[in-house]
This record gives sequence, structure tokens and C-alpha cells, in this order.
Amino acid sequence: MLIEVFGSIGFGFIAGSFALLAFGGDSLIELVSGIAVLTRLRRGSSLTTTSEESNRKTEQFTSLLLFALIPVIGIATFYSYITGLKPEASPLGIAIAIGAVIVMPYLYIQKKRIGRETRCLPLSIDAIESVTCLFMALALLGGLLAEYFLGLWWADYLATGVILAFVAREAVESYHELHEK
Repeated sequence: MLIEVFGSIGFGFIAGSFALLAFGGDSLIELVSGIAVLTRLRRGSSLTTTSEESNRKTEQFTSLLLFALIPVIGIATFYSYITGLKPEASPLGIAIAIGAVIVMPYLYIQKKRIGRETRCLPLSIDAIESVTCLFMALALLGGLLAEYFLGLWWADYLATGVILAFVAREAVESYHELHEK
């Protein structure tokens, strides 16, 4: 996850690819969520008021980050499009996207299995984030490949739009989850 986060953000800045930046930003939020779930699992299945409050604060923070990511990437993408910035092809970004496409199904299966075995709902929910990440990685990969092989620089903007749609969906779902509790 750290390679995915730092690689996507770093290569996104180098190539001027907002699709990579958006993917990296969402990966950072997924990493924070994963750390929160791991921390809960390490504490054990016994829930105390303190751990419940801690989980809720982490969920609120993650939700806030998701909502903050949408306008930041959206406005930056719109600005770069208006000013004529054309993203460059990124072979290293392609490698990161391929890595995510390979790893995310495995993470989904393992998180789902362990969540079922331990009856840990947050881990099962976190597994869904791995599926969302897989779809975002596919959108990213498609945009980067079209850009690299066909010179379609605008594919980066299209991929960014698809990724932002997934981020928006995640943000709304996390908001609803927080308010159902």
C-alpha cells in the first residue's frame, strides 16, 4: 500500500497525471482505513467504549478525507484542462496500476475470509474498499495505456473522472454508514 500511495502520488506529479494523483490520494485514505481496522483486530474482539469511540473518530476522519479529495482533485483537474496542461505518459504509473490490479483481488478475498472467520464487520467492509480500488486501478490503467500507446492525453482526464466517481461513491457510503450507527 505504501508503494501504491507514494508511487502514484510521486509519478502523478512527475507526469502531470491527475488520474495517478487521485488514485494515490484514495490509496492513502484506504491505507488509513486499513490501519484502523488492523489496530482494532490487534486489540481483540472485545469492544470497549474507548475503542468504539476511537473507531468512530477514525471513520469520521476517513470520511472527511474522502470528501476533501473530491474538490481538490476535481478543481486541479479542471484548472489543468483549462490551462492546456497535457499529462505525459507514465510507464512507472502503468506498473503501479498493474500491481494494484493483481494485488487487490487477493486482498479482497483474504479480508473477506478473515472478516468472516473473526466476525469482524469493519474488516469485511474494508474488503469492499479493495474491490473499489480494483475498479479504480482498471480505470487508471486504461487511461495510462491509452495515453502511452495511443498518445490520447485526454484519457488521463477521463480516467480521473471515473476515479473521482468511485471516490464520491465511497464518500457518500461512508457518510451513510456513520449516520446509521
